[in-house]
Amino acid sequence: MDKKVVLITGASSGMGKETAKLLLQNGYIVYVAARRVVMMEDLAKLGAKVLEMDVTNDAIMVKSIDVIVQAEGRIDVLVNNAGFGSYGAVEDVPISDAKYQLDVNVFGAARLMQLVLPHMRKQHFGRIINISSIGGKFATPLGGWYHASKFALEALSDSLRSEVRSFGVDVVVIEPGGVKSEWSDIAAENLLKVSGNGAYKNLAAKFGDLVKKQGHRAAEPIVIARLIQKAIEARQPKTRYTGGFGARPLLFLRKVLSDRMMDKLFMIPLK
Repeated sequence: MDKKVVLITGASSGMGKETAKLLLQNGYIVYVAARRVVMMEDLAKLGAKVLEMDVTNDAIMVKSIDVIVQAEGRIDVLVNNAGFGSYGAVEDVPISDAKYQLDVNVFGAARLMQLVLPHMRKQHFGRIINISSIGGKFATPLGGWYHASKFALEALSDSLRSEVRSFGVDVVVIEPGGVKSEWSDIAAENLLKVSGNGAYKNLAAKFGDLVKKQGHRAAEPIVIARLIQKAIEARQPKTRYTGGFGARPLLFLRKVLSDRMMDKLFMIPLK
């Protein structure tokens, strides 16, 4: 069988970079995309094909998919991994920042899905793997806009899965728990910048400390990379794969606890 052609966004660090390395080791043709091209030089040395991509720029996304299809004649797997967390109280976060959060985490991913689907339908095979979060199933204080973006990505994935199944295309959601990356530090810094001096400053300070303290308990990115590989190679993939620190127990609690009980659970470490 021909080598599968994979595009991974957000490949400059963390889960995206580890996924690229793993798939390269296993013989895939891997295109990696991110804004910070210099951060992907190590992947280029391993054989990855590097694309500079901003998932809020439609022209760049269109051009990138054209480059892949012209070079390879196909695109088999899209890993929508680009994303970030904009933390802060809902009252405090500027709507412009909230829109940017959705532009990156939702609309950028959705646009790439639109762009790869004609090619996947034509070849009657494709895998779209959307990197969501356990935070796409429940929401913590001070993360409203991030959670909103992941809830939306989960819903889009569910709708799309039914729409494209008859064309031989599978849509899979990956729901990581805690994973080691620069993401948590950036989110904590942004939280204190947005809500560290106003009405929510005490809550923000406690939440920021909690994020830093739990950092050492987070899983290595390779844990999620292996889940992505599993989703790609499964004959009939699951609709969702979950891994990382706290993922399974928290999702179980979401199923069995009421909304009020979940609220209390999340506030315990913040009191």
